[in-house]
Amino acid sequence: MQTIDIKNLKANDIIRKCVHCGFCLATCPTYQLLGDELDSPRGRIYLIKSALENNNSSTDSLQHLDRCLTCRACETTCPSGVEYAQLLDVGREMLEEKRPVWQKVARYGVRKLLTTPLLFNPIGFIARHSKAQGVLIKPKKTIGKVLLLGGCVQPVLAPNINHSVKNILAKLGYEVEETPQKQCCGAVDLHLSANKDALKKVKANIEAWAEAEIIISSASGCGVMVKDYATLFDKEDAYYEKALKISQKTQDIAEFLADKDLSALKKDDKKISYHSPCTLQHGQKLGGLVETILQQLGYNPATVQDGHLCCGSAGTYSIFQPKLSNQLKTNKLKNLQASNPEMIVTANIGCLMHLQKGSKIPVKHWIELLNN
Repeated sequence: MQTIDIKNLKANDIIRKCVHCGFCLATCPTYQLLGDELDSPRGRIYLIKSALENNNSSTDSLQHLDRCLTCRACETTCPSGVEYAQLLDVGREMLEEKRPVWQKVARYGVRKLLTTPLLFNPIGFIARHSKAQGVLIKPKKTIGKVLLLGGCVQPVLAPNINHSVKNILAKLGYEVEETPQKQCCGAVDLHLSANKDALKKVKANIEAWAEAEIIISSASGCGVMVKDYATLFDKEDAYYEKALKISQKTQDIAEFLADKDLSALKKDDKKISYHSPCTLQHGQKLGGLVETILQQLGYNPATVQDGHLCCGSAGTYSIFQPKLSNQLKTNKLKNLQASNPEMIVTANIGCLMHLQKGSKIPVKHWIELLNN
């Protein structure tokens, strides 16, 4: 059976789960802004269904799919368990041929820029958010070893994040090996419908990380991608079981720290506001976990209105959909700043960089608070 047939069968299975209840409309950021049902999950499911049936598969349909943030808030809300993000990837790939050539060139350029260290690093260094602070420590007594997903942009834009993770884990007795920058998780390629390039990266990572006992991500966007590796393969594929093992070994740094004794870690007295990335609360279903850890450490993050809504970063979304992205950023910052915090913290490099562009208040990764 051809790959496209398998994908179509998978898409049809997902579509049949949708009962058209409309619960997703209330939590969809683009529907809230635009009020057009075709810019809602239910509307996009209709467009993908039409494309599968070879009806109305036009550039207009592609535009509505492009406006989706893939925030997966609809999945959190859906009572029927519709795997909307997986369906969206299939739909975008089907309609990719309708895309104008200039858009294909632009998307190719952005993909290669972000995932090729030789191209990205000079620009990233100029645009970087912060540098690593303090010395890198080693564990006094090693009780385990973990593999840290370094990321393709985070090491350059905000190296203090991975630096902080290493120091915190060292204090807890863990030796850390960081993946090289060239080992991109594949999310940028996948969400820009470059599925062949994405799978090439995914397969290479699966082989490279096979011996790791625990894989830790400090960027929730990378974390959800790796946790979803198994969904990229048919169960008959030789890589399915390998991918499943990698997914099961992967944890967000908050997951890993949740059951650890963190009493030795210091805190400061800053008043903070926390933005939960969509990839953490909706993609990984870990909503509330970071807030709980921060509260246990003595912080008191303010309650943020519409905390379930996306900030507008969404990977490359802020590049290709700047108007909608900026609207969402403005709304998010208004709510985050309502409590007059001294610092805004988050759990994903994309959210961090996006929010910082619109805020005079420092925006950092929450893990940096623990490395004092």
